[in-house]
Amino acid sequence: MGKAEVLSLLRDGEYVSGEEISRALGVTRAAVWKAVQALRADGCSIDSVPNRGYCLHRPESALSDAAVHALLEGCPWPINVLPTVDSTNTYAKAQAALGAPHGSVYITGRQTGGRGRRGRTFVSPPGGVYLSVLLRPQREAAELLWLTSAVAVAIRRAIRDCCPADVGIKWTNDLVIGKRKVCGILTELAAEADSGMLEYAVVGIGVNCNTDTASLPEPARDVAVSLREAVGTAVDPNALAAAMVRRLHELDVQLPGALPQWLAEYAGVCVTLGQDVQILRAGETRLAHAIGIDEAGGLIVRYPDGTEGVVSSGEVSVRGMYGYV
Repeated sequence: MGKAEVLSLLRDGEYVSGEEISRALGVTRAAVWKAVQALRADGCSIDSVPNRGYCLHRPESALSDAAVHALLEGCPWPINVLPTVDSTNTYAKAQAALGAPHGSVYITGRQTGGRGRRGRTFVSPPGGVYLSVLLRPQREAAELLWLTSAVAVAIRRAIRDCCPADVGIKWTNDLVIGKRKVCGILTELAAEADSGMLEYAVVGIGVNCNTDTASLPEPARDVAVSLREAVGTAVDPNALAAAMVRRLHELDVQLPGALPQWLAEYAGVCVTLGQDVQILRAGETRLAHAIGIDEAGGLIVRYPDGTEGVVSSGEVSVRGMYGYV
């Protein structure tokens, strides 16, 4: 038994008896007390009252370095929880240049300069979970066209680990609930000019966990939804951050060997498939019908003249469903 197991049984604002915890984990009351003391030493706020038990105080929408590390006890990746940062991707790339190792993770609850695709601003108010992971796979950058798609599957799994939200994937890099965006993903690669070998990949993920989307500026306000709004109750950001790291580590261990299974899962929840789409590329718009996902995560489309093609770059919007690209 470790600290993470005890922390997972503690409830925010509600007392849980030491006997209940010891019975659930199959350990002694003394072992539970020792784990609670260790969690307090890590910075977790835990009250104890005789005949009532232990009560965790975890402010809503607040990421805790101690809580995240406790929940990820045994994870081989270096975990860094930052109070605030301009952009976790920018920070991760700076750390990559300084030699940060494969699997380094950077997490915050607030970004002041969040970035999306094509240089867009990614609005990042308090209430979200913003995470970047630094990967150093030994392969050519061209071999990782599937990476963003695989990360979308990993983060969807992580969200489902924490709450019952019905999450879909909008090709290629957004997670959605209904017709609104709950998560965006930004993948950035650095490769050697001569060989094309990857120096590093940084994948940034922003999830609207307990975000008050009504306070967002337009046009984000019109397309965003938070997990709290979707399921009707606050979602623990520490548990979500830990689940995201675990699922990303799972991706790192399993892929590319299990890529066909991951892409099959992607296709099964991709809301773009079966829809008429507008392919927006280089200022031109072309209509098509989305019919599948290929072996690299590309979108297979059929054009009005009956020919088929694969979209692996540019942008796609689903006509009639989504008001954003």
